[in-house]
Amino acid sequence: MKGDKEDVGAGCAMRGPGRRSGSGSSRQAVLDAARMRFANDGFAATTMRRVAADAGVDVSMVMQFFGSKDRLFAAVMNIPASALERLGEVFEGADEHLGERVVRTFFKAWEGAPEESEPLMAMLRNAMVNEQARLHLRDYIESRLAMGGTATLGSNARLRAGLALSMLVGVFTGRQIIAVPVLAAAEREILVAMLAPGIQQTLLPAG
Repeated sequence: MKGDKEDVGAGCAMRGPGRRSGSGSSRQAVLDAARMRFANDGFAATTMRRVAADAGVDVSMVMQFFGSKDRLFAAVMNIPASALERLGEVFEGADEHLGERVVRTFFKAWEGAPEESEPLMAMLRNAMVNEQARLHLRDYIESRLAMGGTATLGSNARLRAGLALSMLVGVFTGRQIIAVPVLAAAEREILVAMLAPGIQQTLLPAG
């Protein structure tokens, strides 16, 4: 991200007084600082430079540990960065199959391999009862909208992508958290077939 690149340049100067050395404790300090920043400021307003300052390290060290703000967020949430990247890229290539592709990608992430689905479901479950977890879920959704893939969707892209994301999160809430019997028992392919047209219309309205 542009802001992150600017942060790196600003942080490459000589380490100031009180700065930590590159150790395991420094990495944990960065994670702790990032967790607070994401919770208090949100994904969009959080910068690598601010996280580095909070942690008492150079921003170049944060980049060395995590590579990007998105990967830092993934580490804070205990979600594989590959899952975040895939979910962010799913909006690219707007076409007549976009709705189905988005739905299938979300099912794969939220109900697929445990290393990806379990952290996502834990975040969703915690958001039902914990304010900080709700902020994390909010930032998770915001992070997907901030990755740039929505640029192919035209006008009001972020709003329409946000609606689609919220619809799908609602489905997984009803299916996995509340366990609405008809949703919990439904076969995935049936749900994909029923959801895809609505997500398609939300993302790429006709006309």
